[in-house]
Amino acid sequence: MTLKKLLPSLGCVLVLSLPVLAQAKTSPADRAFMQMAARANMTEAHIGQMAETQASESQVKDFGQTLIHDHTDAYTQLTALAAKTGESIPKGIDVRKISTVEQLMKLKGKRFDHQFVQAEIRDHEKAIADFKREAQHGQDPDVKAYASKMIPVLEGHLRQAKALVKPVEPRSRARRRSNTVSA
Repeated sequence: MTLKKLLPSLGCVLVLSLPVLAQAKTSPADRAFMQMAARANMTEAHIGQMAETQASESQVKDFGQTLIHDHTDAYTQLTALAAKTGESIPKGIDVRKISTVEQLMKLKGKRFDHQFVQAEIRDHEKAIADFKREAQHGQDPDVKAYASKMIPVLEGHLRQAKALVKPVEPRSRARRRSNTVSA
């Protein structure tokens, strides 16, 4: 076999092996972060959709729309990053296996609003910690950059959720507080 005939074959092998080579550079921790981020983005977008239909307060519905938009965009960016690194990320979630979604599916109106806001505060506090950890300690510069880019978005969501605590507080608790304060 001559070198001229062998070169095209070697070129094909090299091109076909690029995804494998890209996978080799992604650390297990970076890979786990990407998996977690994909599931979190899909879950938050789904919960945002639930807020649009099950919430009673317009501010909660608006926050749901923000979650849908921002987390869908974040998932799209993560999908491009996964393609670049040669990693695969989840393409869907099983909402029945996510306890927060299970709990929220059973609620409507004010009860939904209250539980939704509490869940968003808890989930975004955890996500911010996970994204900061990746931004500081990740191996892949592109994965670290994605994590860093998303932190301000997540912090914005946390601020929005905390701002909703007062308006969606259950009325009986709010009444008790006002009675205690005035007494």
